[in-house]
Amino acid sequence: MPTEIFDVDKFVEISERAEYCAVKRLKDIVKLKLRTPKMLYTLKVEPSKAEEVIKKLKCEIREL
Repeated sequence: MPTEIFDVDKFVEISERAEYCAVKRLKDIVKLKLRTPKMLYTLKVEPSKAEEVIKKLKCEIREL
């Protein structure tokens, strides 16, 4: 089961050991999904804040 993260700093920290981050852009929200070897972590952010968070991530970015 995926685990939802609500803290951006914690999400960025997890991205250091992630294989990639999938970005899914919807009408009113952007979903970021970090794939680690054992877990899938998700973060929901507003479209206005999404680019800031994506720039901080330390793994490959994949747009869906």
